[in-house]
Amino acid sequence: MSLLNFRKAAPAPDTPATPEMEALLDGFSIEVMPRTAEKVDDFRALLPAGTRVYIAHIEGTPIEDMVATAARLRAEGYDPMPHFPARIIKDAATLEDWIARYKGEADITQALLLAGGVAQPHGDFDSSMQLMETGLFDKAGVTRLHVAGHPEGNRDIDPNGGDEAVMDALRWKQAFHERSDAEMAMATQFAFEAGPIIAWADRLKAEGITLPIHLGIAGPAKLQTLIKFAIACGVGPSLKVLQKRAKDVTKLLLPFEPTEILTDMAAHKAQNPDSLIEAIHFFPLGGIKTNAKWAIANGGASTVPANPDADI
Repeated sequence: MSLLNFRKAAPAPDTPATPEMEALLDGFSIEVMPRTAEKVDDFRALLPAGTRVYIAHIEGTPIEDMVATAARLRAEGYDPMPHFPARIIKDAATLEDWIARYKGEADITQALLLAGGVAQPHGDFDSSMQLMETGLFDKAGVTRLHVAGHPEGNRDIDPNGGDEAVMDALRWKQAFHERSDAEMAMATQFAFEAGPIIAWADRLKAEGITLPIHLGIAGPAKLQTLIKFAIACGVGPSLKVLQKRAKDVTKLLLPFEPTEILTDMAAHKAQNPDSLIEAIHFFPLGGIKTNAKWAIANGGASTVPANPDADI
């Protein structure tokens, strides 16, 4: 049981979005799972028409549930992007079957390829690079492939710290991008501080990696929830932002919102239009509706839902 009673967030101020924030949030994406999507009566009350919606594939989720969620999103006017976690896919035949199901029932044209969060592979695949090498996505007409980005490193890939293996993988993906017709981008793990992200993006560009960055941002949530997810997902340096906030009891009682980091990122993007940071991707850790309400309140015309008159 929590020792703290979190009070509800104050209503969003009735102020127009800044042009910089509106531009940054234009074309944002968001992530759902089948079980969280089931709690949403109609995505058209929450998201702009055509929003890219990633569908996270957690170990144990039946492929039938994943495909049904993708089909529903397509029917409501959204662009589903299912996850393909390499380590839970048994073999090439299974991969081809999954792609065919998504194509047949949801007409997908895009996918997020990642290693996946399990320690031991269930079959033949260990990395997203192996999935790309099969050629099955190109064969099926899946023309956009996103891969994982790690602004703060990843101890599953570089267990001793640092980012040597992560960078090697990015260079391989950059080379794949250059020799293939696929549209590619990086969807990153979430972070809470703008400075390290900007420095990371600048470093990639200086080293010849030009894949656009779709920056992962945690949506509004209780501070305890964010700290739990940050530790579980290996978010490192920017976790200090949450820990510092946790020491301030007056702030601890309020939900954490991404206003500060996105304000900083919006200013950076406005001043550096050639930055690799192309779009924002929301992880709705405090709930899809909560995330959508924040975006609607802060994004101006770029975040108006497809059905703005519907009740959320």
